[in-house]
Amino acid sequence: MDQSARGWINGLAGVAIFSGSLPATRVAVMQFDPVFLTVARAAIAGLLALGLLFAFKEKRPTRDDFISLVIVSLGVVVGFPLLTALALQHVTSAHSIVFIGLLPLATAMFGVIRGGERPKPLFWLFSALGSAVVAGFAAFQGLAASPVGDGLMLAAIIVCGLGYAEGAQLSRRLGGWQVISWALVLSLPVMIALAIVSMPPTFSGIEAPAWIGLAYVSLFSMLIGFFFWYRGLALGGIAAVSQLQLLQPFFGLALAATLLHEPVTTTMLVVTIAVILCVAGARKFAKSSSSPGRDEKGHADVCTTRIP
Repeated sequence: MDQSARGWINGLAGVAIFSGSLPATRVAVMQFDPVFLTVARAAIAGLLALGLLFAFKEKRPTRDDFISLVIVSLGVVVGFPLLTALALQHVTSAHSIVFIGLLPLATAMFGVIRGGERPKPLFWLFSALGSAVVAGFAAFQGLAASPVGDGLMLAAIIVCGLGYAEGAQLSRRLGGWQVISWALVLSLPVMIALAIVSMPPTFSGIEAPAWIGLAYVSLFSMLIGFFFWYRGLALGGIAAVSQLQLLQPFFGLALAATLLHEPVTTTMLVVTIAVILCVAGARKFAKSSSSPGRDEKGHADVCTTRIP
């Protein structure tokens, strides 16, 4: 299996894991304060990441990596979780699909800016079309406007796209799971302190669904999902693999149908097929002028080679 295929498989696994993030956040934020939810999930994931780095005796990042790790921390450890948690107090998880449909475009744009990738012009056409299909589907379902919620979601998409692209670039040197682990550890002291300060006076009224939501976003959304996602972006290219995020809302529909027995309509299936075609088209025209090489440990190195 070639490097690009492995990148897409890892990316798909990451998207499948992330697909449960917004529903889980929506459930958790009904009983947890958004600030506490954000810092608690980061603190829990950070402690687990610290244990992993210690167990595998990972080498510390260099000074040159510090700024990139700060950007990753601000984007995906703090920014996106906090802004979406705040937004989901004003909008439904269904409404957020409109903005999640813009995330692949944001990630691809930052991949061009930060990663030096140069997709072909038709890539942007398929990417924009896929985003429009997802946004149109969400609007078709019926959405209530909320300027505050919409502004928060738009800000979340921008910082998340930057965090994804920056983390993918850094993964070529450190490895995928190492990047998110070091980013979590970097923010751990602040997250623990804020978790203690923002902790509710009592947990007696918190019901099981909220605890499950917190556990999911802490373990899977904040840690495990990034193991696959950053590796996928580093192997397959930021602009190309980021388009798999267009499938995230429909993975959520599949989960709803399987676990909650909610109906899946013909429209949903047709739109899903259209999005898959857009992803396939974006992949075909996403070949960049550079692609990461690999070192003897299987991590992408800083050298680049031309993609034929």
